[in-house]
Amino acid sequence: MKPEYAIIVKNKTRLESLIERFNTKAQAKFYIERMGGDFEDYVSEHETFQQSLASVQMQLTRAMKHKIVERHFLPSYIFSEKNIIVVIGQDGLVANTAKYSKGLPIIAVNPDKQRYDGVLLPFDPSDFLMGVEQVLRNEPQIKVARFAEARLNDGQRLLAFNDLFIGAASHVSARYGISFNKKTEEHSSSGIIVSTQAGSTGWLSSVFNMAYGVTGLFSKNKNIKKPALADNELLFAVREPYISVRTQGDIVAGILRGNTRLHLQSFMPANGVIFSDGIENDFLPFNSGAIASIGLAEETAQLVQITN
Repeated sequence: MKPEYAIIVKNKTRLESLIERFNTKAQAKFYIERMGGDFEDYVSEHETFQQSLASVQMQLTRAMKHKIVERHFLPSYIFSEKNIIVVIGQDGLVANTAKYSKGLPIIAVNPDKQRYDGVLLPFDPSDFLMGVEQVLRNEPQIKVARFAEARLNDGQRLLAFNDLFIGAASHVSARYGISFNKKTEEHSSSGIIVSTQAGSTGWLSSVFNMAYGVTGLFSKNKNIKKPALADNELLFAVREPYISVRTQGDIVAGILRGNTRLHLQSFMPANGVIFSDGIENDFLPFNSGAIASIGLAEETAQLVQITN
């Protein structure tokens, strides 16, 4: 089916969020400068983003109809088979969008290369229309990204493009049983991160930065490399496992391939959660009685790439 409508997905800029919080730009400026911040940095970022957005909209107008959907509407927005999705923002917005994209092609645009690394943003406002034209011709160069999934014993299910977090909703220890490779332990930790290949440069990377930084104080080995995941692999890492008379810490990391699953049983009477890709209001409750099975999902995301 030929696409007929482009959906531009964006998020509020930091400046827009500040004005929403303080009611006016002047009050937002007063607050930031009183706290010693550089308000002009917020303004510059906002203006660059708005210029990029305007350019994308103007070019899309020549090719097809389009409309804007804000990030916070994604969980309830229903994409159609007649849609092309154009994401303009940071890498995290691509992850947020992919989970609801239903396998539609996603053209990801970096609005500000001076600020954003753009690991998942191959296009910019000057060349993104090439990606749109690829899709319209039904000749897109696609990178397929696998999702992670969490399945609960009550039938609920959650997908993740970058990562899943399983733990407590507040800054208290998560209590759970963990089973992997025919071994079972009871844990008290700061939760578990399960990362896809796409997410391995994000939250999981910060976990390794912390671990290697601490290890570096006591080890002369400075050449430890971060793992390079394949697209059919997930890596789980337990954050800050606490070892005690009751809790263990041998199962702290592992690779999930194919049909291999990580099984978790909640021992938290309240405030246990599973959320994905940093969207905390889109979560599964993970309280006492809940059992989660974590692994690769059947679904994939279709990321349009620049033609070589």
